[in-house]
Amino acid sequence: MKLLKTLTGVAGAIAITTGSAFAEDLRWKMPVAFATNLPGLGAPGAWVAENLTTASDGSLQVRVYEPGKLVPPFDILQSVSDGKVEAGYTWIGYDQGKVAAIPLFAAVPFGMKPWAYTGWYYFGGGHEMLQEVYANKGFDVYAQLCGIIGPETAGWYAEPIESLEDYKGLKIRFAGLGGKVLEKLGASVTMMPGGELYQALEKGTIDATEFSMPAIDQILGFDQVVKYNLFPGWHQQFTAQYMLINRDEWNKTTKAQKALVEASCTAATTRGLAEGEYKNGKILAEFQERGVQADQIPHEVLRELREVTNEVMAEEAAKDADFKRVYESQNEFLETYKIWDTRAYVPSDL
Repeated sequence: MKLLKTLTGVAGAIAITTGSAFAEDLRWKMPVAFATNLPGLGAPGAWVAENLTTASDGSLQVRVYEPGKLVPPFDILQSVSDGKVEAGYTWIGYDQGKVAAIPLFAAVPFGMKPWAYTGWYYFGGGHEMLQEVYANKGFDVYAQLCGIIGPETAGWYAEPIESLEDYKGLKIRFAGLGGKVLEKLGASVTMMPGGELYQALEKGTIDATEFSMPAIDQILGFDQVVKYNLFPGWHQQFTAQYMLINRDEWNKTTKAQKALVEASCTAATTRGLAEGEYKNGKILAEFQERGVQADQIPHEVLRELREVTNEVMAEEAAKDADFKRVYESQNEFLETYKIWDTRAYVPSDL
C-alpha cells in the first residue's frame, strides 16, 4: 500500500512538472487583415498560427479567420482590445486615425530598409515603445512584430506619373503616412482593403492604387487593368505586420507560451522577408513581358516628395507626443546606421 502511494505521488509530481510549462490550454481566434495566400504579407500569419499550435503541443491553439469572415480588416485592433477575439494579425498602419504614432511602426516614407527597422525594433527600444503607444491611447493589447516585407511599388496607374502635378485631383488608394503626403499634393486619397481594389480600378472608382510588392500585386491582378507600375516605393521601404493579442489573454499565458509567441513571430518575420525577396524579381520580369511599363520616379521628383514628406512628419510630430518620441528615436538610430549602410554594402549597379 505504501509502495502504491509512493508511486502515485511520483506520477503526480511528474505530471505537474511536465505540465507546468503549459498550465492552461488556450484557444485563440485570430482574424487576419490579409488573405493567407498572399506571400510575405498574409502567409506569415497562417504559418504562425500553425507553428504555435504544433510547438505548444496543442496547449495554445490558434485558429485563423480570413479577411472579413469574423472581423472586418480595419476593425481588428478594436476587436482584440475589446476582447471580442483573442488575437489578430494585421498591418497596424490602418489604425493611424486612432493612434497617431502607429504608422511609424508599420511603414515610414523614405524610411528604413526592412533589416534596419528590425534592428531598431528589437534592439533600439521599438518593441517597448509600441506597447506604450497602445497603452497611452487606452488599447488593451500586446503587440509583437510578426512579419515584414521589403519595398512596395509606388503604385499602379493608367497614365505615367512624371511630376508632382500629376497627383492633383487623382483618385488613388494610398495607405499610411504616404497617403498624407499625396493629400498635401492635391490627390483624393482613399483607403480600402486589398480584396476590393481590382474592382475599384476596373470600374473607375479609383484612378490608381498602391498595395504591395509585385509578388502580391500579381495575385490581385492590377496588371490586367492598368499598365504603369511606378518605382521605387518611397512611401513604404518596409511594411511590418503584427500579431495583436488581447492583454488579458496575454496575461494568461505561461512563460513558455510567451516565449513561443516571440520565437514564432521572429521566425515569421524572417520568412516573410525571405519569401518576398525570392519571388519579386521573377514576377517583375513577367510583368514587363506582359506589357507592363515599370517606370522609375526621376530623382528630382523623389527629392520633391521627400521635402513634402519632411513637412508631413514635422506636422505629425507637433500634434502628438508619442509620434515625436518614436520618430526622434528612429532618426537617432538612422544617424549611425547610415555610416554602416553606406560603407558596408556593395552597390547594386557596380
